[in-house]
Amino acid sequence: MPRPNPGPRLKFLPKRGKFYVVWSEFGVTRERSTGTGDSTEAQAFYADFLAERRRADRTGGPRDPAQFSISEALELYGLEKAPGTAAPERIGYAMDALIPFWTGAIDTITESTCRAYMRSRQRATGTVRRELTTLRAAVNYALREGRLTRAPHVWLPDAPDGKDRWLTEREAAKLLRAARSGRSDVRLYLPLFILIGLYTGARKGAILSLTWSQVDLERGRIDFRTPGEIRTGKRKGVVRIPRRLHTFLTLAKWRGSDIGPVVHINGKRVKDIKRAFEAAAGRAGFTDVTPHTLRHTCGTWMAQRGVPLFEIGGMLGHSDTRTTELYAHHHPDHQRGAADALDRRRA
Repeated sequence: MPRPNPGPRLKFLPKRGKFYVVWSEFGVTRERSTGTGDSTEAQAFYADFLAERRRADRTGGPRDPAQFSISEALELYGLEKAPGTAAPERIGYAMDALIPFWTGAIDTITESTCRAYMRSRQRATGTVRRELTTLRAAVNYALREGRLTRAPHVWLPDAPDGKDRWLTEREAAKLLRAARSGRSDVRLYLPLFILIGLYTGARKGAILSLTWSQVDLERGRIDFRTPGEIRTGKRKGVVRIPRRLHTFLTLAKWRGSDIGPVVHINGKRVKDIKRAFEAAAGRAGFTDVTPHTLRHTCGTWMAQRGVPLFEIGGMLGHSDTRTTELYAHHHPDHQRGAADALDRRRA
């Protein structure tokens, strides 16, 4: 097996008193002087070197996976593709976890090395799967851009089963009471966040970014779509405002302002609700309830009350298959047609 190729790297050579860019090509170590011993200037030279190398790759044709380092593929993906995605910071977090382990060339990616990465991370399966998905995306991007002759298969652990935790109406009321008993600043926004989550099924980020300009109380509509936002699989749309939520939104608007975020602290958007929500859940005696539980509760309540699955999917922005997977077993008519057909006598 060939020695892993870590790709170009910056190295200080004490005898020469300067930084050098060092890399390997076909088993031969090469180096180029940055001409300076200043780390800042050397980093600038290194960035120019990598940019020049990428331009050369475009004209020089694709390379074999044994001659293309994983770190280079991740850097390429991070610079060219990630900034245009909906959540580039998540890709950055994944890269921070990937780079220390994946120091070799792309041809070292196998199922066994992916499993070794999973063991080394000691994180939840879902977390490791997202990180390896970023690795797969980076390698495939290099292939599509003509930098690679071929791309190895990146093994992924099976997706974990979705949590079926939802709140009963009594539990939801208990959570709301706990939210209203917190700090004075928290109880001004947390109960409203919970109510919007329960009655619209919107995701945490969509609720926190919601502004009053997106809420039409007269027509009874909330438009969770943000102008200019990059479209992703987490679809947002226009939802009707249930009567109970309409009352709370009207009071919130009357107490606050016609502009700015709906969920706010002194007119400023709440950046994250994790700590406040965890504290309220703890006071209510819940250890397994998260903001996402509100979304699942909304879908479950609708299914239990006989709302057609396609309407549930439309409100939550799910595909038909995803809605069926999550909520069909809560629906009173689930498999009724199949059971009735089996009950009928054959002619």
